[in-house]
Amino acid sequence: MSALSSLDAARAAVDALLAGGVRCVVVCPGSRSAPLAYALAEAEGRGHLELVVRVDERVGAFTALGAALSSGRPAAVATTSGTAVGNLLPAVMEANHAEVPLVVLSADRPEELHGTGANQTTEQFDLFGEHVRFATSVAAGASPSSSVRTALSAATGALEGIPAGPVQLNLCFRDPLVPEPGWEPPAGGGWEPPPVQPYAYRRPPVAALGGLPPRRTVVLAGHGAGPLAEAFAAAHGLPLLAEPSSNARFGGHAVGPYRLLLDGHPGLRIERVVLFGRPTLSRPVTALLARDGVQTALYHPRLVAWFREGRRRERLVDDLDILSGFAGRGAEGWLDSWLLAGAAAQEAVDRIVGGPGAPLTGPRLAQLVWESTRGQLLLGSSNGIRDVDLAAAPPPQPAARVFANRGLSGIDGTISTATGLWLGRRTETTAFLGDLTFLHDAGGLLLGDGEAEPDLRAVVLNDAGGAIFGLLEHGRVGDPALPGAAAAVERLFGTPHRADLRALAAAYGVRHTLVRTAAEASAALGAPRRRGREIIEARVDRASLRDLHERIRLAVGRAVSHN
Repeated sequence: MSALSSLDAARAAVDALLAGGVRCVVVCPGSRSAPLAYALAEAEGRGHLELVVRVDERVGAFTALGAALSSGRPAAVATTSGTAVGNLLPAVMEANHAEVPLVVLSADRPEELHGTGANQTTEQFDLFGEHVRFATSVAAGASPSSSVRTALSAATGALEGIPAGPVQLNLCFRDPLVPEPGWEPPAGGGWEPPPVQPYAYRRPPVAALGGLPPRRTVVLAGHGAGPLAEAFAAAHGLPLLAEPSSNARFGGHAVGPYRLLLDGHPGLRIERVVLFGRPTLSRPVTALLARDGVQTALYHPRLVAWFREGRRRERLVDDLDILSGFAGRGAEGWLDSWLLAGAAAQEAVDRIVGGPGAPLTGPRLAQLVWESTRGQLLLGSSNGIRDVDLAAAPPPQPAARVFANRGLSGIDGTISTATGLWLGRRTETTAFLGDLTFLHDAGGLLLGDGEAEPDLRAVVLNDAGGAIFGLLEHGRVGDPALPGAAAAVERLFGTPHRADLRALAAAYGVRHTLVRTAAEASAALGAPRRRGREIIEARVDRASLRDLHERIRLAVGRAVSHN
């Protein structure tokens, strides 16, 4: 069998990607990956896929990750050889722990150039190690079709015993890397974006078994739990403690500031916990799951990537009827006690963060973002998602689908992920993130001429540094009474800066609005959405953040004790 030209091998790879359901590929420019770029341009010209171009490989990888998250389809990122491939690692690591079908197409030199000192040549095969479900290197001239099919099966979780996740196809190309003279992409209609797909909530059918014993059980919904957790809590008459990215934080059983109620308030002592998804946000939840005398069960219907069996304390249950028997039904007055305490706690939080004359703070901005967002909401890591978890009241029905990169909870790639989310469903998307998270991925704002501009609103909580560390142990180390320690903690963890976000937005051609008060923030968030991108920058002070959280904690304690 004769060897394939590089362009024909690339065409075969693209055909196999299309057959496997890939409809979005992000290409980062480079010479060795040129055959892939030309083949993908041909497929886009025929209307078979959407081709997205990004100059930064890390941006490209997180963009593809976002597209896969929102669309539910595998999405790919294609790069040239050398350091370009290494820049994909953060997104691959996130995709690993979050089970996202991200397909890495890394172009490589042919075997005869390895070990010769050839430019941009390194060992790319298996570069991502255990972070990918499948990795292979396809020799120059060989057909990649079979390898692509296997990779997509692994990426989508179709292989037995392997959860969904990222894969790597290392494709070696030999010169010539360009088409024959006179090449042009097809002059057809080109790619037509899918119609806008607004978020529509559908409640899963869940029924409790008959004759269940009364128990003091709570349903804890961690990241990715889904609406099944809400339906289970409702069917069993149990309080629901749901993180924002669980997509279960709604309904009549949900308790908003639940993490402030887990320290043993009378009448709220928990005997059992039913866990859906992965809890990632708060130490009170971690302490609850480790508490002596509390029995825990994790709904575990399939293999997942975020833990190894035998390493967690919870009983693993893969059948909802068995889980129903473990949970029981809510004991008399149990749900009411939680709902009354939750209402009192929510009122106390609202009074502290939203009362007359209260300054704009992270928790207040989180409430406004949560209440105003429709479509898709991406919550950045660090304080933003925790502010929502603390202060945002659960609505009767969800108004937006919530995303967060909680696989490894990094702050990198957030703007790019949000852009990818929009690409996947073409519905309005909001990102709520801190200033450092925003600056970390400022390159994600760069769009080349002719690239699709997302309908993306980025709400940036700008407190000029890393406020979350002030709420951790480092806040105690940096006691103002010890000037030397305070200065060191501020420099090492607070990382203060004077970046001009308005100028940055202007440099990338993005609309910018500055707000300094809750009223201004409410007006900006309540304004009709315009097409394209906008940044709403909320300037706040982080110096009093630790005191704010302490006042909230004390106010909630008083409110619940008087309830």
